[in-house]
Amino acid sequence: MKQLVLGIPKGSLQESTIRLFKRSGWNISMSERSYFPEINDNEIKCSICRAQEMSRYVENGTFDAGITGKDWILENGSDVIVVCDLIYSKVSNRPTRWVLAVPFDSPIKDVKDLEGKKIATELVEFTKKYFAEEGVNVKVEFSWGATEAKVISGLCDAIVEVTETGSTMRANGLRIVKELMTSNPQLIANKNSWQDPWKREKIEQISLLLQGALKADDLVGLKMNVPEDKINDVMEILPSLNSPTVAHLYKSSWLSVEVVVSKKIVRELIPNLIKRGAQGIIEYSLNKVI
Repeated sequence: MKQLVLGIPKGSLQESTIRLFKRSGWNISMSERSYFPEINDNEIKCSICRAQEMSRYVENGTFDAGITGKDWILENGSDVIVVCDLIYSKVSNRPTRWVLAVPFDSPIKDVKDLEGKKIATELVEFTKKYFAEEGVNVKVEFSWGATEAKVISGLCDAIVEVTETGSTMRANGLRIVKELMTSNPQLIANKNSWQDPWKREKIEQISLLLQGALKADDLVGLKMNVPEDKINDVMEILPSLNSPTVAHLYKSSWLSVEVVVSKKIVRELIPNLIKRGAQGIIEYSLNKVI
């Protein structure tokens, strides 16, 4: 039986990746003593790998496909197929940002001010390339962690670090000088695996359902009953992913209306629907929208 070898990222992306797969129809069971999680699909074999190394193993064919951040693909210079973006995190559905930061009272105001200075980061190769392209000579040192503390304690002049909102940096007395890159998780594939018809179809299946689950995060379904003479009033304020589904109730002058709408508008939308004659409104969550 053919199997697709899929890399699951260890670390900060691990739990959110497993939750995303569950919503997409795959249950992945982890064990602290095993690097090979169980999955309810005989056509997939999972393996755990640090996100920082994932693109290397996908590139060399150890994995047929895997999930890692765009940042680590660029850092490693990996030659892989980017199948799709998967924008998700534990905090919010937004890309993470790699930023250049200094202590709040630092005289450094611009990238050019770092000429001859020392920068600490986990993203060494990307940072070296960035400053080389800017024509600024800097010393870039690898940081194993606690990077923010290094610049606060004076071990370096600046850091290149990952953040989402920047609030933690501000709380620690740091000031963002410039955003260098945005990154989000990506489903990637080995080039040879992508040329294999069976493996490509399986990877595309995974991509389709993962993206469908992510899309459903921001949407809900609404069902309601509307009198026939009020339907036009309701339709005027009813957004929908596509045209609403409308059907006559059995032996009745009422209509059943069903739509998919953004979660953001439901709080204001439902009271307005009631004012225009809708009744029996039901809101329900969605697993996937494709």
